[in-house]
Amino acid sequence: MNKISTVDNENLKIIRDGVTQIISGSASLYDKKGLLVLDIAPQIWNGAKEFYKKSTIETLDIDIKSNATYIADITDNNSSIIESDKYDIVIFTEVLEHTLNPFSAINEIYRILKKGGVLVMTTPFNFRIHNPLPDCWRISEHGLRELLKNFKTIKIESNGDERFLFPVQYKTLAIK
Repeated sequence: MNKISTVDNENLKIIRDGVTQIISGSASLYDKKGLLVLDIAPQIWNGAKEFYKKSTIETLDIDIKSNATYIADITDNNSSIIESDKYDIVIFTEVLEHTLNPFSAINEIYRILKKGGVLVMTTPFNFRIHNPLPDCWRISEHGLRELLKNFKTIKIESNGDERFLFPVQYKTLAIK
């Protein structure tokens, strides 16, 4: 039996709080009627629905049992089901590490975001391998900047950073 350490439990709280902070903060800035939001892989938590009350929310998940608006892999070009420049906001929290190709995932998000659209993203850094598997990546701030280099504006904040240059999580807003 695998035992989850005290540090893992503490870091999970930091990560969940970080996700709540960035989604609620982005909703307080952007939520309005007529806004179209895509929440990627919200699975069993409320995600954007909990905070974006005025906007229209669609979902995307790879899991066919998820009842998402779109069943698709974010690392694929999904232009047959999602047109380019469609979304005002894409919520992408704690998902990038589970993709097999993070560059393709970010390219697809860039394609579906409108000009001036906002990517709201969190990624773990100093956190254990976790479900759903696969859990493939831990990407530093420098790697995130490379992944997001086509975006006009990138704001990255570390969260839970009591270890110098080794935060538990990165919270990122990127504007196309």
